[in-house]
Amino acid sequence: MSKKKGFSLVELLIVLAVMAALIATITPVALNAIKKSKATQVAQNLKTLASALENAAYVNGVDENGIKKPDGIGHFSGTNDITILARDINKDTYGVWYKDLGSGQYEVAVFTTENVDYTSVKSVLESANSSFNMDNPDATLGVTTDSGVTAAYTFTFTVY
Repeated sequence: MSKKKGFSLVELLIVLAVMAALIATITPVALNAIKKSKATQVAQNLKTLASALENAAYVNGVDENGIKKPDGIGHFSGTNDITILARDINKDTYGVWYKDLGSGQYEVAVFTTENVDYTSVKSVLESANSSFNMDNPDATLGVTTDSGVTAAYTFTFTVY
């Protein structure tokens, strides 16, 4: 008696059913991992911008016109200035506002309008907010809040 070579239709359908079940269970896990990695990236970008502006104030100094730029010419005040702080951060989705409170004290809000889940960002960066309120900032760098803030990081620092 000779045996046929190959798979029967039933065997093929069983293998396909097992593969479909595996894909159905793995897909939500993979999508959650992608969402979490995006939130981690956004949280890191917020911290990077915050540290960069604070370091710029410490290193380059401040005066009555605000925080000086690294080249010593002018102050952080324009939309394109965000690229000086961090080169890989998109000025169309990230923004920085700062305000001189007097006596060398500055209030800073770093925010993003990027489409990201705020609760995931909050789990990575505990001090993140979903919004902020800063009246009359001295400088606006990057995107404005008109398109809606999805995550923000606010802090105050003093330059002696």
